[in-house]
Amino acid sequence: MSTQLIKNGRLVMETRVIDGGAVLIEDGKIARIYDKTPDLSGERLNVIDAGGLYVSPGFIDVHVHGGGGYDFLCGDEDNVLSACRTHLKHGTTAIMATISTADNPAFLKAMSAIESAAKKTSQLAGVHIEGPYFAMSQRGAQSPRFIRNPDPNEYMEIAERFPMVKRWAVAPELDGALDMARALRPRGIHMSIGHSDALYEQVLPAYEAGFDCVTHLYSGMSTVRRINAFRYSGIVEAAYLLDGLTVELIADGCHLPASLLKLAYKIKGPERIMLITDGISAAGMENVQGEIFSQTCDSMVIIEDGVAKLPDRKAFGGSIATGDRLVRTMMKLAGVDVVNAVKMMTATPAHYMGIDNERGTLAQGKRADIVLFDQDVNVKQVFLGGETVL
Repeated sequence: MSTQLIKNGRLVMETRVIDGGAVLIEDGKIARIYDKTPDLSGERLNVIDAGGLYVSPGFIDVHVHGGGGYDFLCGDEDNVLSACRTHLKHGTTAIMATISTADNPAFLKAMSAIESAAKKTSQLAGVHIEGPYFAMSQRGAQSPRFIRNPDPNEYMEIAERFPMVKRWAVAPELDGALDMARALRPRGIHMSIGHSDALYEQVLPAYEAGFDCVTHLYSGMSTVRRINAFRYSGIVEAAYLLDGLTVELIADGCHLPASLLKLAYKIKGPERIMLITDGISAAGMENVQGEIFSQTCDSMVIIEDGVAKLPDRKAFGGSIATGDRLVRTMMKLAGVDVVNAVKMMTATPAHYMGIDNERGTLAQGKRADIVLFDQDVNVKQVFLGGETVL
């Protein structure tokens, strides 16, 4: 693998932008960061002139169902790799492949395909299971055919059989959900509150049992409501009150308006927000419109207005976004600076998932997963482990 130098870039670091900086890449890793282009005229290296583009760590998406016409639930290795490549073109160099609620044969086939694909690309960093242990009242686009309470025999078998499983979204108010968290957290599986009708009072013991994240904040969850005339807070309020909870945001410009993006950012801050696409198979597809079948939703969805809608158009059925769109939305719609917008797509998810020793920031010794993009967050070049892939 050749030595490479990315020069004349605007390096997006953890706390600042280095104008005119440079990144030296050796053996697929970042060898050194320079505040200005060094004189390496005597060295044999490939020089890439960034031409004033932003040079950022590769994006990390911890909640994405597919892309480019393929779903991670498809059970086909080639299709899984195609979905990964679609997101790679948009700057996402690490993916937690998300499997939604499905029957057992489909789940096992999907896991087998993802495991095989992971042997061929470093982009697949793990698996995120979304379901089937959800509240029916908050199922959203999840198929009602498979929703049920946690089964210890089922989830323990999955945890033992598939070490790629790193995250699991569950409704904590269900019978057995807290025991599930207590069993899986010591195994390194992060538990997220998702598709849940829990009250704040039910979130507290879940947090103590090991739930450390809220799945797509505002979507598929409880908020303030009346019970016998009295008001009770829900998951949204718990997410804000409990500083230790990290939250996901679908920042596609459709799921949440600017006001809610700004509110979440103001309260939680960039260290506790992970931008996610929640992208379905149509993510990253140009000019896709009309009805398509979504394996994630186990139903038809309508692609219009830049988002996937359920057939009755009363709710969304996932997004068609890619990582660059999320960063762009936070900058343009929510007014977040580039450093912190990028952080929510890189350093924060890397730290949350415990992979920040090798991903998430531009730092010596870390993987050379790097994205070059312009001021409008249009991706121009992508490096995966030091190899140019776009």
